[in-house]
Amino acid sequence: MFANVPIALSYLRARFLLVLAVLLATLAPTAPALAAGQPDITRSGAEVVAVTQVADRQIDLSVRSQALGGRTVEVRLLTPDGWNPHDRRHRQHWPTLWLLHGCCGDYTSWTAMTDVAETDSLRDVLVVMPEAGWNGWYSDWWNHGEGGDPAWETFHTVELRRLLERDWGAGRDRVVAGLSMGGQGALLYAARHPGMFKATASYSGSAHPLLDGESVARLMGFFAGRNNDPRRVWGDPVAQRRIWQAHDPLHLAKRLRSIPVYLSCGDGTTGPLDAPGSTSALEADFNRQNHALAAELGRVGAKQVTTHFYGPGTHAWPYWERELHASLPMLLGALRAHD
Repeated sequence: MFANVPIALSYLRARFLLVLAVLLATLAPTAPALAAGQPDITRSGAEVVAVTQVADRQIDLSVRSQALGGRTVEVRLLTPDGWNPHDRRHRQHWPTLWLLHGCCGDYTSWTAMTDVAETDSLRDVLVVMPEAGWNGWYSDWWNHGEGGDPAWETFHTVELRRLLERDWGAGRDRVVAGLSMGGQGALLYAARHPGMFKATASYSGSAHPLLDGESVARLMGFFAGRNNDPRRVWGDPVAQRRIWQAHDPLHLAKRLRSIPVYLSCGDGTTGPLDAPGSTSALEADFNRQNHALAAELGRVGAKQVTTHFYGPGTHAWPYWERELHASLPMLLGALRAHD
């Protein structure tokens, strides 16, 4: 779910050979220390300032967040049957599925573009669909304490999680899934927060942004969207390479060994759910990245990896809706295993 975002070519050409040199010098992936990119868990300042019923079983929470510099953002909840978090005497805490949106989308994307709200198997699960910014990349931007840059990871994994568990019926058994930018987010959150999520699924996700110069350049192009300095998110891909590694799922593969992982992607050519002649260079790039991550998960001994690399198919919602349904047995099975 990406728009065509212009790439800062002059910047990229200047860095391209240097990026490749560093990549080639460090072909063996490592699991870097996360100190530079970990959320500041001392923050806890989030509050619900408005509640809106938008449809049957769909509630929007307007949440003011300290991690986002005092901004108020929306979180959509798809609630289970019998959900009543305000019944203090008989309150139930529900297993949760976090569904993460892609770049250029928002918290409404999953309900607007798929049949998630009509899916019967989700009637006993609390589905959390949080805002993550048009181009937030599920990250605490590396200089987020300066100049008002956001700390999306802290907002989701600390502030919002605690808020939902305290006041809105969320339990402590969680799984996470997402598409594209959100697919990367689902992998990152599961890897960077061991024990927080019981399983993770990524549909056409950016699974190894440091794969090669083309992948780095493409991501820097998205970072540069809306006239942003592309270095604001993770810094420079060479000077701040450890921060990039700490947000690259392949470099965190060892941290995914103990949970079920679902990876799916097309190859960017015209598929059965596309209009004739459709192609996607972005999907082709992410396909290579997902194959690399799957191989690395095998190398580090992950035993619960499901891949669906379905060949022809572009970067489009019909595939993501299909892959959500295909992965739900694994995701919900991980939740039920902990009932």
